[in-house]
Formats: sequence, structure tokens, C-alpha cells
Amino acid sequence: MGPKPSNQYYLSAYGGDDAADENLTLNTNLDPSRHSYLHSPLVDDDAISVHQPQPRRPAHQLSVRRAVEREERAHRGEYGEPFREEEELDDGSSFVSMSKPYGKKAFQADSAQQRIMEELDDAHLDREHVSRPSRGPSMYQRMQFEEEVEDENDTPLRRASIRLKKQLSKRRSRATSNAMRRSVFAPADGGGIRLDAHSEAQIPLQAIGSSDGVNEQLVGGGSGSGGGGGPAFGAGDGDNFRVVHIGNREGNAQYKYKHNRVSTAKYNVLTFLPKFLFEQFSKYANVFFLFTGCIQQISGVSPTSRWTTIVPLLVVLAATAAKELAEDLKRHKSDSEMNRSMARVLFGATFEEKAWRDVEVGDIVRVENKEALPADLVVLSSSEPEGMCYIETSNLDGETNLKVKQALPETATMLTPADVAALKGHLKTELPNDSLYTFEGTLVSEGGRIGFKELPLDPTQVLLRGAILRNTDWIYAVVVFTGHETKLMRNATAAPIKQTNVEKTTNRQIIFLFLILILLAVFSALGSQILTSRNRDQLSYLYLPDGEGAKTFVKNILTFIILYNNLIPISLMVTMEVVKFQQAQLINADMDMYDESSDTPALARTSSLVEELGQVEYIFSDKTGTLTCNIMEFRQCSIGGVMYSDVVEAGKRARVVDGEVVGQYDFSQLRDHIRDSERSALLFEFFQLLATCHTVIPEQGAASSASGEIEYQASSPDEAALVKGAATIGFVFHTRKPRSITVGVAGEDREYEVLNINEFNSTRKRMSAVLRCPDGTIKLYCKGADTVILERLREDGNPHVQTTLKHLEEYATEGLRTLCIAMRDISADEYREWSAMHAKASTTLTNRQQELDRVAEMIERDMCLLGATAIEDKLQDGVPQTIFTLAQAGIKIWVLTGDRQETAINIGYSCKLIQEDFSLIICNETTHWETKEFLQKKLDAIKEGRGSNIDFESLALIIDGRSLDFALEKDVELLFLELATLCKAVICCRVSPLQKALVVKLVKRRKKAILLAIGDGANDVSMIQAAHVGVGISGQEGLQAARSADFAIAQFRYLRKLLLVHGAWSYHRLSKMILFSFYKNITLYITQFWYAIFNVFSGQTVYESWSITFYTVFFTVMPPFAIGVFDQFLNARSLDRYPEMYKMGQQRVFFNARAFWGWAINAFYHSVILFFLGTAILFNDSEHDGLIGGHWVYGVIIYTAVLATVLVKAALITNLWTKWTVVAIPGSLVLWFIFLPVYAVVAPKFRTSTEYDGIIVHIYANPKFWFSIILLPVLCMLRDYSYKYLKRMYYTKAYHVVQEIQKFNIPDYRPRMERFKKAVHKVRLLQRLRRTRGYAFSQNEGGQEKIIRAYDTTIQKPKGY
Repeated sequence: MGPKPSNQYYLSAYGGDDAADENLTLNTNLDPSRHSYLHSPLVDDDAISVHQPQPRRPAHQLSVRRAVEREERAHRGEYGEPFREEEELDDGSSFVSMSKPYGKKAFQADSAQQRIMEELDDAHLDREHVSRPSRGPSMYQRMQFEEEVEDENDTPLRRASIRLKKQLSKRRSRATSNAMRRSVFAPADGGGIRLDAHSEAQIPLQAIGSSDGVNEQLVGGGSGSGGGGGPAFGAGDGDNFRVVHIGNREGNAQYKYKHNRVSTAKYNVLTFLPKFLFEQFSKYANVFFLFTGCIQQISGVSPTSRWTTIVPLLVVLAATAAKELAEDLKRHKSDSEMNRSMARVLFGATFEEKAWRDVEVGDIVRVENKEALPADLVVLSSSEPEGMCYIETSNLDGETNLKVKQALPETATMLTPADVAALKGHLKTELPNDSLYTFEGTLVSEGGRIGFKELPLDPTQVLLRGAILRNTDWIYAVVVFTGHETKLMRNATAAPIKQTNVEKTTNRQIIFLFLILILLAVFSALGSQILTSRNRDQLSYLYLPDGEGAKTFVKNILTFIILYNNLIPISLMVTMEVVKFQQAQLINADMDMYDESSDTPALARTSSLVEELGQVEYIFSDKTGTLTCNIMEFRQCSIGGVMYSDVVEAGKRARVVDGEVVGQYDFSQLRDHIRDSERSALLFEFFQLLATCHTVIPEQGAASSASGEIEYQASSPDEAALVKGAATIGFVFHTRKPRSITVGVAGEDREYEVLNINEFNSTRKRMSAVLRCPDGTIKLYCKGADTVILERLREDGNPHVQTTLKHLEEYATEGLRTLCIAMRDISADEYREWSAMHAKASTTLTNRQQELDRVAEMIERDMCLLGATAIEDKLQDGVPQTIFTLAQAGIKIWVLTGDRQETAINIGYSCKLIQEDFSLIICNETTHWETKEFLQKKLDAIKEGRGSNIDFESLALIIDGRSLDFALEKDVELLFLELATLCKAVICCRVSPLQKALVVKLVKRRKKAILLAIGDGANDVSMIQAAHVGVGISGQEGLQAARSADFAIAQFRYLRKLLLVHGAWSYHRLSKMILFSFYKNITLYITQFWYAIFNVFSGQTVYESWSITFYTVFFTVMPPFAIGVFDQFLNARSLDRYPEMYKMGQQRVFFNARAFWGWAINAFYHSVILFFLGTAILFNDSEHDGLIGGHWVYGVIIYTAVLATVLVKAALITNLWTKWTVVAIPGSLVLWFIFLPVYAVVAPKFRTSTEYDGIIVHIYANPKFWFSIILLPVLCMLRDYSYKYLKRMYYTKAYHVVQEIQKFNIPDYRPRMERFKKAVHKVRLLQRLRRTRGYAFSQNEGGQEKIIRAYDTTIQKPKGY
């Protein structure tokens, strides 16, 4: 099955709103049974509609659900018979078309149908409302941006329409028409599918701008779903759909669909070796040592043993491979756990338990309440009325609202395994893609209880992998996409190979060192060539063949490369890996980041990126489940000017002052007030409203009935919280029927007749219910944002408005979500008149939603304010403090969420991402050019305003998913990035997982900064993998993010210590360890170069070959480990208390090119002192008997002095001394003094090395040896100590001051300033609330009344078996 051609437009009678975005769609058939939406007529003389992007209409336009009802009525003939046309094919058969004939006259024949299609046009636009998550600009829009067409009359769309006319005129010929129909509709007696008169065809069109002829490729004929025969539809590369046989594994086997196994691991058996070697040899040090090890194998070239480089390199690679395998095995284990999860798959007429990995495309599965969906499914039926079900998609798009999905009416009655097993047919679906919000498909029934039908599928029937079934006992569904073809996995990317900034800098310095090494080798070889040719007569004892000068020169270069090769430390890479691994273990073992409630420790899933944690400049965070707990709780309320709270602090308890109540009552006192107080009537009315004015559905399942608790199905978590809150007070809503609800109050059931529901939408910002109470009175109950409720109150009779406003301000300062509660009594006559108007508005054919809103406005007036509610969208513990502290550390935080804009902004205030004095830049544009103009305008205003009194440093950018699509276009992305980076905070709302990754990649590509992404859901995986460092929140229901991340923590607040403490430590430790590793090797091996000058560049080494190897492997390997694992330039408490210290990592203070070359020059300086001064001391090394020590005694003394110097240097740069530091630094020198006599005795006996034979007496008994190893290190360190003193005393850095505070335990006087800041914070917050009031009510728009009218909770739900 080939991918859908990206440069081709398709004519389609089944387009819908999705086709309008993805294709240029031509409707040639009108079919009331298929949801075809026609709009924007372009080719007028042929009555053909070409889809093109339309401006979005507000939510009060006609809703889709009601438009579909009108369409169904048209199909039943209530608006007259549609035009029918019977045509005869060449083979004698005929078919009946519901299509509109060509020509204006025929098109105008049925005005009723025209009205219907205008309604559907409105419905189509309604579905494209801005509150819906954006799918991105359409293909046409993107082409519009790319085409440089100045003439308005010569647009790509116009050229396409002309080409359409030409193509269609050709197709009007009888032969072409018959050939097309035969290819689409196979005769019923020919073994194909018998399609009814409402079938529609898809005709491919030539792409805009294409010079080729008309594409004549057509959809192939259908076949049965049995195992025999070929595919039901064409499977060529040009097809843009695929076929799924329902419950027929044999039929689907021919298509070789993907299995359902999912892997997030970095390696597998086949890719480990190439990927690992590529990653390791991208480190230039390993490439250099491989080169050196190879040339050492050439005989007559190496002055040292041929194995002294290649063996250590193999050890380094083996150790690194073991670490990589251990880390990747953890990922494989996590993947295996997910793939072993069990699902129920239908075989025959019974369901069997199968692992997720064994689920195949076409299988019918049963999913039960609170279970995750194993693949992308099309729902067939459910335990709920009319095949409805509820899913939680916070793991996909970050939205907390439950989504309502609904099966087709034809399949919704299949309530037993036998029913679904009898379903015969196949699905024709779109190809796998990454769009979470679109789906195109058709269910083709081939007999059975449904008959021969072709039923359209849309996103309403599709359930995506990663979602969780909620408030629904069970569903039956057929699998359409599996494994890496699911929409969730298509939004994910392969685990990338990440290289840290420190590694990149190290690689660059290694290149420079290699160039220096080459220069030294060429210089030495040239010196050898010159001196040899000049003194050839005196070197007769050497074999110097004539005519081989060039060959000898090249061999000498290789010899000196080997001699100086350890200028680049071979142990550096393995030391880095081991140090990083130990730093990761310290993160894993940190009890401060252990979450006791979920028994979840912090986990470093990879140790390769620990130092990146100390250099992060941008954090990209999800909202739902990352910053919030996704739990709504009814916390407080204000009723008649009196505050009530679930928990009241001792200092806030209610008391009466001057006849007025001051403070808060708790909920237990509230219950007492309802039973017996002068305010009981008002309190009763308030909670009666909460228990009745909603669209919640109660449910008592098996689990809940045992405990006596009721579970509430609610598309809005806010509504569920309010109903639960009313239940805790004693107003228990427990029964819903299509026309009434029952509430238990004080042991008595009260039944309310639900007359009307005025639904919530983003324009109204409120909902209301008209109820007939048990006493026969009719009441309007309304709840919504304070801004819309207060202006609809009656002028008199509301004495508590100002008090309630003060309470709302107090709730808002605590970050609570608030709603105002109001009601009014309605007379029977008034209701009778209003009901008639409402009925008329609900059946109008034009602007229905506008009319419904207008009618609701007529009754939602002159209300009485009862009070307000405060719901806590519970933040994770410590989130505000963490965000505030990270901001102090210079880290910019961007929130990328799929949730609604208002909710995201309120959470931004609650968690201190947005401060009260911030100015919000809100971008909600609908076109490319509007977005570009908006961003440019705001950016110019900021640039022009600099230097004025306006504070442009307190800016926050809010942008929705639709605008973000345009902002990520190539000609706009730099504007967006520049504006966003000027802001202190950025919130991108209603964004898809792919958009999250694109935003991260944009900043990563354009800014030289380290990025961290953190999230908890599968929708965050692509963002996490795109960033330099990915952190997953574990301990929640969805662990996909934690499995794919580099680090996993249980709560967001642990990010504070992970970055400010462990990150800062890791960066500082690793920087110091790398610099010291280069220093110690340069110091030793430059002395080789100085020695070469004195031995006529003969290539003779001053040190014994194995001693050179042991220098790096044994005698100087422990100090870097001690520094890299245990050193602390500041302790954890100081780093947390002074987050500004983190900025040193962002500014690369400890590791940069300047620091590297400073250490390198210092090493050169030390090598000069050690070699030349040491040579001067040992110039006359004659002993008491007149003998001299010789070459190897001289070499050992210089070697020991070098070793002592680098160990003293390690001691000088160490900030924290532990027992391991003592073992590493003084212990290394002790190890050398023990090793030397043992090696000098043992090695000659085994003929391993004879150089040290008999030299011990001449070393330890020589006073010049002891004098040299004491004097030379002291002279070297004199400059280093003086420089350190001057830098601390006269060029003080911020961390030097904090070190002094830490050392002398100086008191911190900042708490007094913190209290002052809190007072200012509260004043500014109140000013903001008075200036602009918002709302934070999260509710699905439209369709809720139809859902509740379908429920009767007194009827037993089907068991599904």
C-alpha cells in the first residue's frame, strides 16, 4: 500500500470537514445517507462545489449533530424526494444516482435540497470552530503561501477550477462515463459488492501546477471479505486508502499490516553494533586512538609496545558498550511489559485473552472500564445508550475533559459476542497518519443483520491508542491501526542519538590538540632529518640507507605521533563514562527525590546526559499531569455573602463582628446551617442548583455499589466536582431519566423534571437548566463566569454582590477556579411563551445556534445571585515554588498543552509561571498573513518601547494551535521565535504532539541553548525526544513518557533538585575532571618533546613504555574519579537557596575554550619547569663511587616529579575532601612508590621489561631524587596558588561569596524581603482581577442535552455477554 500522493488533489463526494483541509474536494453526488458537506461554489455553470478554506465562524452557528438530524430527515423524505437520475451502462445494467445533474436548470430543481445543503455548509463551518484543536493549515493554504503569484485574478485555485472544467467536459462523453462507472461499481452478480443508489465515487484530479495529463487511475472494484480471492480494493502505490476485513485474520494477512508490538528502545540486535560504533567514533578521541593503534602495528615504526594503545581502547569500548546495553535493556523491559498487557480478542463467538503484541488489524476486541486501548479502534457498540462511550485523552492531547464517542446506529445494537461475530464486511480507511483529530473511512457491510450497506465513519467512532476508557462498562471495537502505525506512535519519533554540549566542546579541543600533536611530530621528524643529514659522517654505526629520505621522514612522523599520542588522554572517555554512570547512581539514590506515596524513586535512564542538566536554559513542559494532578476538588463556596470551606485554618474561623460574619465556616457547620438556621432556605436553593443544573450521569457499577458510592460520568471535570461537592453536603444526585432527575436530600428522594437545557459554549460562558421542582414551581438555575452572570442579575434584591466579589478575588488569589451561581423563578405563562420560542429556534434551518443563544438570553435575565463556588484544579505539590525558583535560575519555561486557552492561562497564574504584573500577548489568528502581521506588530512595539518607562521585561506570549501552525512556517518562524524569547513565559495551547516537537526543534535549531522537555503522557514523547534532555513524570497512569525519557521523576517539584543541585554538580565535576585529564597528560608528554630536542630527535623515549601506559591507567586515574564523583563547589542547600548559581552552567563558565587553553598553557608551563629545572638538578648525577645513574634513573626521577606535581594540582582544585579523595590523591603517589620497586624486580625476571633492572638503589639512595620531587612541584604550584588567591580576593565571582557564606554559616536575611514580595504579589493580583476578570470553566461545547436525553439509569445496562 503506497503513501497518499502529496501533490495530488482528489475529487470526493465523501469529503467532510477533513477533506476540506487535506484535499481540494469536488462533490459530484448528493447523498443524504453520507455526510457530504458542500460549500463555496466555484464552477457555477456546472453546479460543482470546490472546497476551499473558509473563515471560522463562532460557536453559535448551527451544530453538526443537529445538522445531521436534518440531513436524516431529508433522507426520510420529509423535505421532498431528491433528484434521481437513472443511466444505462454499456453492459446493459443501470444504476440510480442521487447526484445533481450537470447544468443550472437541474441544479435549481429542488430548492428544499439546497436549503439542506446550506445548513450542512453551516454545520461544516461550525465544526471548524476555533476552540477545536487545529489540524494545521490546509494543503491549499500552504500552497498559497509558497506560490509567488501577485495577480489576484491568476491564482492556483482559479487555474485548478479551469482545469477541472476541462477534465469534466471530457468525462461527459458516454464512453468515459461508462468506463468510470464500471471501474467503481462491479455488477452484483459478478462476485463484487452490491452497492445501493446512494453510493459515491472518488475521482482523482490532476494536481495544481502539474503539466501532466488527467490522472486516469480509478478505485478498483470490491470483493468479498472471505479469505479467498484478491484484495477487496486496489492496493497499488497510488491508493489513498486501505481495506480491513472485520474479524478475518486470513483476509488481512495478504496486506501484511504492522504488528502491534511497540519499541521505544535505542538499539536492537541488528542495529546495536553499527549505532554504537557510529556513536563512539563520533568522538574524535576514539578515532585518534584507533589510528594510533593501527600504525603501532607497523614494524619498525613504534618506539613503544604495539599493544599499549589498542588494548586500552578495546577496554574503553567494551566498558561503554556494557553501560549502553544495561541502559537499553531497561527500555526493552519497559516495552515488554506494555506489549505483554492483556486484551480480549474475539475468536468465533467467544473472547479470549491475548497479549497486546498479538492483537492484529481487523480483530474485534472488548475493552472494559478504566482499561487502556490496545490499538486504534473503531467502536461498534457499548454498554451505554445508543453506543456512546467516554474516553480520557489526557495522555494524548492533554485535555482533562472526557470525550464522548458514539458507535454507528446500525452497529450500536450488537450487544453480545454472537452479535458482533455475525458482522460481515470490511472497513475502507485512510492510510496511517499522524493527525489525532481526523479520520476518514467507510464500513462496508456484506449481509448479516445490517444488510448490504456502506456506512460512513468519522472521528466520532474512532478511539486512539493511548486513551483510557472511562465511565463505560465495556465496548466492542474493531482494530484499524496497530503498533507503530497507530496515530499515537506516528506522532512519536525514533529514539535519537544525543551528544552533549560538553562532549562537542571536548571534541573540538581534541581536534586542536591533534593538530598540535601533528605539528610536534612533523617538527621532530624534520629535526631528525636535518640533524641526521648534517651529522651523517659521525653516525656510521647506524644503518642509514641512501635514497630513502622521504620514506624515513614519513616513518619518523608516525613514530613521533605514537610517542606523543597520549597528549590526548586515552582514559578520558572511559573515565567520563564511569563518572557519568556514578553521577546517575547518585540521582537514583537521592531520597529527596523519592516519592513515598507512589513508591517511585528518581531514575536516570541514561547517564550520558547528566552534565546537560546543569546547563538548561529552556524548559518545555506539558500541563495536565505534569503541573497539575488532573483532579478537581470542590474546596470552598460563598453563599449569601458567607464563606464556607472544607478545611478552615484556626486564624480564619468564622466569628461575628458588629453583627456581620467574618471568616469561614467549615462544611460540617454548613450542614448544620442547612438543617436549622435563618439562612437554610438560601443554602438549600444553592445546593439544589448544584445537584440539578448539570449534564452529569450517575452510575452505580459493581465496584461502586459495594461501597455505596456513586460514580459520576461527566464530560467536564468541573461539573463532576460540583456534583460530588453537593453530594458531600447531603444533596445526592443518583438517578437520571430522559425527562427527569432524582436527588436524595436528607433521606428523601426529590424528582425534578428537566424541561430545557441551555448548553455551555465559549461565547456564552455559562449554562442553565429550566426545571420543574417537586412542588410544581418552575425555576431557572444558571452557573457561569462572573463577568456574564453579574450583568444578568436584577437591579434590586441582590445585597450580596460586593461581598461575593471580594470572596471571588480571594479565591482567585489562591488559584481556585470560580463560578457564579444564580437563579430565578419563572411563571407558567412566561415559560409557555418562552418554550414555544425555544422549540421554534431548535427547529430553524438557518443560524440555529445563534437563535438558541438569543432565546436563552431572553430567559437568563433578572436573576438572583446565590453565591459562588471555588474548585481546585489541584496542582502537584511544590509546583509554584519550583517554577519560581527555576525562573530565578535564569531558566525560561514554555508550557505546551492541548488544553483550552482559558484553562491554561489560569493554571499559568496559579503555578506562578505568569506573574500578576505581566502583560499578556494573546495570538488567536486564523490565517498565515494575519499571524505574521500580528507577530511583527508586537515585536516592533517591543523594540520601539525599549528605553521608555514601560516594563517590557514582564511579557507572556499566549498562542493557540491554529496560529502556531502559521507561526512555524518558514517565513514566520523567526518572528515567532524572536518574540517568544523576549517573553518571560510562553504558553502554547490546543497544540498537537507533533506541534510540541516542532516548537522544540525550532528553538533547538535556532538558539545555542540546552533545552529540556518534561511531560507525563504519550503525547509528550516526541517533544521529550526532540529536546537535548527529556524528563518523564512517572508514577502516573501513563508511563509512556517516562519510558521514552532520559530521566524519570515522580513529581514536577523534583525537577528543582535535579537541575539546580545534581545538574550543577554534574556539570562542574565533569568540567573539572576533563580539564584535569588533559592537564595531566599534556604535562607528562610535552616533557617527551623537550627530551627529543636533546637526543637529536631520535624517537627515543625518556620513560619506560609500560610506565607511560600505567601513568594514565593506574597512577593518575583515581583523582579524576574522585573529582568527578564527589567534589562539590557548593553544597546542596546553598545551590537550592541561591538558584542564581545555576547561571554559571548556562554561561559555560567552568568549561569553554578559554578554560581549556588556560589549563593547556599551564600544563606547558609546568612541563618546562619539570623538565629543564629537573635536568639542571640531575645534570651531574654522579654518585659517591663515581658512577652515574644513567638514562632510566633520570627518567624515573622526572616521571616521579611530574606525578607529584599533577597530584598536588588535583589537591589544589578539590573543594570537598572525603575519604575517597584521600585515597585517590595521596594514595596514588603511595601506589607509585610501592609499584616501582616491585616492578623493577619482577619485570626483568619475566622479560616483560628490563629497563628498570637494578635501578632502585640508585634512585631511593640518591638525595637529588628526594630534593627534585619536593622542590619541582612546589615551584610549579607557586604560580597556581598565587593565581587562585588573586582571583578569590580581587576578582571575586558570585560563587566565591556563597562559599564564604557556606563556610562561616553566615545568616541569610532574605526571608524579610520574601515577606515583602508576598505582600506586593497579593496587591498586584487583586489589581489584575479587578482589571480583567476571566473564567475557568472547562466544558465540552454542544451535544450534551442529546446525550442526557438518551440515558435512563433505572434500566439495567447490558453486560455484553
